[in-house]
Amino acid sequence: MYVYLYDNFVRGKKYASVVRAMEISLTDYGIAGKILRLNSYSDVKPIIEDELKRGAKTIVMVGNDATFGQVLSRAATTETTFGFLPVGSNNTIAEVLGIPVGPAACDVLSRRRVERLDVGWINNRYFVSQLHVLPAHLEVVYDERFTVTARDQMEVIVCNLQPFYWKRDKKDGEVRVVHPQDGKLEAFLRPLTKKRWWGYTYEDPSVFPFEEMEIRGSEPFTVSADGKVTKEIKIKIKLAHSKVAMVVGRNRKF
Repeated sequence: MYVYLYDNFVRGKKYASVVRAMEISLTDYGIAGKILRLNSYSDVKPIIEDELKRGAKTIVMVGNDATFGQVLSRAATTETTFGFLPVGSNNTIAEVLGIPVGPAACDVLSRRRVERLDVGWINNRYFVSQLHVLPAHLEVVYDERFTVTARDQMEVIVCNLQPFYWKRDKKDGEVRVVHPQDGKLEAFLRPLTKKRWWGYTYEDPSVFPFEEMEIRGSEPFTVSADGKVTKEIKIKIKLAHSKVAMVVGRNRKF
């Protein structure tokens, strides 16, 4: 049995025709199922666990990157198969998974090509897409072996499934993309260099694959992981032991 978790935004009139086309396609493939609607306050883990007790075999997220992060940051260790039907914009994860946006995603779901995906762990919670530490005065310790610091502020991005897009500064017209790699976590460190009156510019990022990393701040710094934003003074990041079983497309990037 399939259970579909609809993000709140897909209820809007803007997406009504797309969602209707997807539902028709799912019925044609014989994989239509129960629909549950989420909101920003939904605790998805007990919802999913309850549906699994009722006989659900596949949990499908319907939405965008934020939906993906909201669900899997809580339910990544649940023993089930997950699917993803991307809708609208802000769908960089779908591209990595090889899933087209809109009704064509139903074809990928119906084929059930399943891969097991890495899960990141940070301070007793999980992240699946990306972790972002906003610029601050930081000290980064890799695998308890060596330490990286910057003369001034530094930004840290840890990619798992979600690509990292960046520019050297606000005036830079070229958008650069760093794709995550499968089987490990990679941290992208970008020191900030202060230049005269226009403030900070970024240096090119250094890439460090790692098993475990600790980030410390001289004062609380801002961390965003799968859409959840917190203030921390120290975080520990590592690859979780468990993996997520996910339906992917043949054009996936890993």
